[in-house]
Amino acid sequence: MRLWSLHPQYLDSRGLVALWREGLLAQAVIAGKTAGYRGHPQLLRFRAQPSPLSFIAQYLRAVHAESAARGYRFDGRRIGRRRAPGQIDVPEGQMDFEWGHLMNKLAARAPERHRDLLAVTSPLPHPLFRVVPGGMAEWEKAESLSGIDSRRIERQGDIIGPLDESREAKEA
Repeated sequence: MRLWSLHPQYLDSRGLVALWREGLLAQAVIAGKTAGYRGHPQLLRFRAQPSPLSFIAQYLRAVHAESAARGYRFDGRRIGRRRAPGQIDVPEGQMDFEWGHLMNKLAARAPERHRDLLAVTSPLPHPLFRVVPGGMAEWEKAESLSGIDSRRIERQGDIIGPLDESREAKEA
C-alpha cells in the first residue's frame, strides 16, 4: 500500500488508479470493514488524527478530483462524507524520499511522464498535507526501506539530482 504524500498530479495513469484503489482499501481498514492491512504503517498518520475517517475521506477527495480532471470516472460516492478539520504534517525528508521513489518508478514504467517531471524541483504535497522541516517519517522507515534498494535512492542523482537540491532551490 502506498498513500503518497505527493500531489496526485504527478502520478501516471497506472499510479493514480492504484492510489484510488489503495485509498479506498485504507478507508475500509480504518472503518474496521476489513481484517487485512490493519497494522499497515501507511495508516499510522491517519490513525493519529482525531477523526481518522474524515482525514482519509479528505485524502480520497483530492485523488478523485485529479481523476476527474483527467477525465476518469472514479466513483466519488465511495468516499466517506466527513470533512477533515485540518491538515497532516509531512516532513520535507519524506517528500524528498517519495519524490525519488516515484521518479524511479516512472523512469521504468512511464518514461515520457518521467521526462515531463524532470523540471520539477519542489514537488507539491497532496492537499491534505502540510510540509514541515524534518527527515523521513518514522512510519516510512518501518516498512519501505526493507522493500526498496537503498542504493537506487542514493543513486537518484543519476535520474533527478541529489535530494538536497530541492531544498536549496526553495531557500534561494
